Amino acid sequence: MFGKTPHVSSPASRKQLLIAESELNRAQLTEEWQTMAHGVRDVAHRAKTIAGWTSSAVMLVAGVAALRRGPTAPSAAKSSWFQKVLNGARVASTIWFAFRARSEKQEHR
Repeated sequence: MFGKTPHVSSPASRKQLLIAESELNRAQLTEEWQTMAHGVRDVAHRAKTIAGWTSSAVMLVAGVAALRRGPTAPSAAKSSWFQKVLNGARVASTIWFAFRARSEKQEHR
């Protein structure tokens, strides 16, 4: 049998080529799908990170605005330094707990 080539009909060889091409296309599609899924996960992770930073920044701005706000009533006496320290501590603790809760949430993922 050496030197002889087996005779394969044209439709059978065409079928084998189509099957091989289909397998290649399937492998490429799988690879592209995995790449796309990885990209979507990356974008989602970045969006969550940005949302976390944005909420923290909003809380910080709100805290600073609360500290800078003047007395609510014009007849109110000027607040003492002790009252300002208490208000600052309240704002700082709110911000601290917000950052702490966010970091604990990220650790549990």
